[in-house]
Amino acid sequence: MSPDEFLHLVKDLCSQQTESEYIEFKHNNDNPAEIGEYISALSNSAALYGKSRAYMVWGVEDNTLQVIGTTFHPKKKKIGNQELESWLLNQLTPGIEVCFYEGLVNGLHVVVFAIQAAFSHPVRFKGDAFIRVGTYRKKLKDYPEKERRLWEIFRSGTFESGIAKESLSDEQVLQELDYAAYFQLTEQSLPDNRALIIQRLKAEEIIRETVQGRYAITNIGAILFANDLEKFGRLGRKALRVVIYQGSNRVNTIKEHFCKKGYAADFIETIKYINDQLPRSEVIAEALRKEVRVYPEIAIRELVANALIHQDFTLTGNGPMVEIFNNRIEITNPGHPLIDTLRFIDEPPCSRNEDLARFMRRLKICEERGSGIDKVIFNIELFQLPPPDFRVSDVSTIAVLFSPTQLPMMSKEDKIRACYQHACLQWVSGSQMSNTSLRKRLGISDSNYPMASRIIRDAITKALLKSYGDQKAKKTSKYVPFWA
Repeated sequence: MSPDEFLHLVKDLCSQQTESEYIEFKHNNDNPAEIGEYISALSNSAALYGKSRAYMVWGVEDNTLQVIGTTFHPKKKKIGNQELESWLLNQLTPGIEVCFYEGLVNGLHVVVFAIQAAFSHPVRFKGDAFIRVGTYRKKLKDYPEKERRLWEIFRSGTFESGIAKESLSDEQVLQELDYAAYFQLTEQSLPDNRALIIQRLKAEEIIRETVQGRYAITNIGAILFANDLEKFGRLGRKALRVVIYQGSNRVNTIKEHFCKKGYAADFIETIKYINDQLPRSEVIAEALRKEVRVYPEIAIRELVANALIHQDFTLTGNGPMVEIFNNRIEITNPGHPLIDTLRFIDEPPCSRNEDLARFMRRLKICEERGSGIDKVIFNIELFQLPPPDFRVSDVSTIAVLFSPTQLPMMSKEDKIRACYQHACLQWVSGSQMSNTSLRKRLGISDSNYPMASRIIRDAITKALLKSYGDQKAKKTSKYVPFWA
């Protein structure tokens, strides 16, 4: 924050006439435990009153709101050997963003903590949640009506509608956002003046006008069109990370790349970058040698788009990631899926970020509802690759694509998964799997149909498949997924 921006912020806070449930003024009080409790109370109160930020200000008299300066220097304050900022953030759950600013106002030292509003759960300090009652700090549990209203707000609110950065001029808005990408992706002509650009961004809820001539960038605006996500606090951790390893494990990293721009603004370049890191194979076609990609580009595109759209933004400290090994690609996003991984192929996608998903579909970044994973499986089969694996870890969802592998080298679990996914794809395409279609999928010769039959039996034993229709003639038997 520049000195001018800091001065403007302090003057704006002092113009409020009095303290409020989400603004606290102090002189020199630097008690760490009290500061932590105030952060909890102010964060929860900001959410309760529909504010994106709460503020603690040192160096302003709370009665007169006159700037008197402070001796408090948070960057010099330590608890044991730990810096105050680190200590405070470690005691807060869930993690929120607290920005520490210091500057001069009328030649006097002033400190401001800008505190993110609670967004998914009440913010607790050392296990206790606090709230502001008027200008007093109280334990939230002693005010059940306020706690009930908070939970109602959390249930009805969305990540997309939150505020990523505020108190910006129109010029600053256009510096922070790749607005040209928005107009290009929505196939609109770029207006020839600033006012019309701002008007269109407001209509899309990419920005909001907070007071006359000052604007806030929404989370959806930042995550899609930021010029640099790292300038948006905690959203910087949501930038897509691409890591390339040597070999099949994470011991040796070759290089790491952060896609710092907003997802929509940089999506085409991101997919191009990922594909350029992937191996290619050389084939001879019509007497000419040419290189073809080992992995289908549409599968990479769909899985990366899914990871961006369906991630859980309330989880702090991690973001979407693409990891490239010599034998596979792992695409990870924070959060558990809202539907069973076994139903990814047939179920319409269910996203906790519906506004983000809708916007990205408008921009043609992802496929229409319900067709993305179908296209992934179809193209994986077309490239004769092992079946993708969709996994759920403690805090993440992982999609794994495997490099070409001969059938004898595939595990029993891989073969069963290929069989199940093939049956799902056949069913959503209006057909049923047969021994013949599975042989074609796995490259099994016609004379080796008993191998396909064994794989089908194994899938039935795992309760992934069931017989379909008349089963009198084994050669014409058909099979469908267990849910069909």
